[in-house]
Amino acid sequence: MNKKVLLVLVSLLILASAAMCFGQYRPGFFSRHDKVLAPDFSLKDIQGKTFRLNSQRGNPVVMFFGTTWCPACRDEMPLYRDLYDKYALRGLKFLYIDINESTERVARFAKQNSFPYLVLVDGDGSVATNYNIIGVPTFILLDKEGNIVSVSHRISDLPVKNLFLTKK
Repeated sequence: MNKKVLLVLVSLLILASAAMCFGQYRPGFFSRHDKVLAPDFSLKDIQGKTFRLNSQRGNPVVMFFGTTWCPACRDEMPLYRDLYDKYALRGLKFLYIDINESTERVARFAKQNSFPYLVLVDGDGSVATNYNIIGVPTFILLDKEGNIVSVSHRISDLPVKNLFLTKK
């Protein structure tokens, strides 16, 4: 009986480890020298205009994947706004990408919260799936070339200031 329990526990440990490794962007997973190009996508904003990520090449971008009902997302919104206030005029582009909700609901939410940044709707979750988003909030920081610099569940963990260091 003990051998069976041990076998089950070892099997569960192996399966859990394997499941955690498939398809996730994990903060700190790639080294500083690796370049991982962000997958391109097209989404509609809350006014119905089409946005394409590759149109932002030449600018660093921070993407906030969230939902209207997420308490942790709401907690991060003031910090995201502070980051916007600090870096938007310096060229950092800000995107809020709402996952699996209607445009009408997201538009009401953005208006109630006075979002100053572009609000996109990933109504079917396909972009979130392509980015392997496993929970919200998730923040992805891209450099000017469109490479993923960092992925985090907290805005304060993104190394945004490193993109604006002056080189001598």
